[in-house]
Amino acid sequence: MRIARDGIKPVIFLIICAVLSAFISYVPALVILALCLFVIWFFRDPERNADYKDGNFYSPADGKIVEISEVDHPFAGRSIKIGIFMNVFSVHVNRAPCTGIVNYLEYVPGKKIAAFAEKASEINERNLIGLTTQWGAVLVVQIAGLVARRIVCRLKSGDVLETGQRLGMIKLGSRVDVYLPLDVVVKIKTGDRVKAGLTCIGVISQ
Repeated sequence: MRIARDGIKPVIFLIICAVLSAFISYVPALVILALCLFVIWFFRDPERNADYKDGNFYSPADGKIVEISEVDHPFAGRSIKIGIFMNVFSVHVNRAPCTGIVNYLEYVPGKKIAAFAEKASEINERNLIGLTTQWGAVLVVQIAGLVARRIVCRLKSGDVLETGQRLGMIKLGSRVDVYLPLDVVVKIKTGDRVKAGLTCIGVISQ
């Protein structure tokens, strides 16, 4: 099983702790080993391949659709905002919804209220990734939740992302919002379950 790079150090640490504990007692060693298996499972990073089509936009996160609305944003302009709630059982690796060039990056410190709440998009700690695409501006926002403690994003301005490419992750329960151009026809509805890099969430209007 492939695991995200951010999970390698804690897994190694827990394995060492389990081995050392085994010299004292098997009980704590087994508990630590069970925790290690959970960490491996949590940081799982499965390969995702799909027949990506130009003009299609794919989910940037695994989870449940909790919001679809029309909003304004300084980078994306008037857009369709789609909010995706990731619980602790979701794959937490985030992916690019389409091909584009990273032209906007902003980290905003904030609170950590429950990520499924609509206002979490405005007041929680978050990381914004703006893409310039052939269809207009697209924005992906990684939002920390009640349990999430760290947002991971190693992109830099000028990076070229392909559809479905990994762009970071959020540790533990969290939320990802994606802002799409107004002429995108939304293909999902509130309550739907989606998978990063696999579920088509919108198609550019012809």
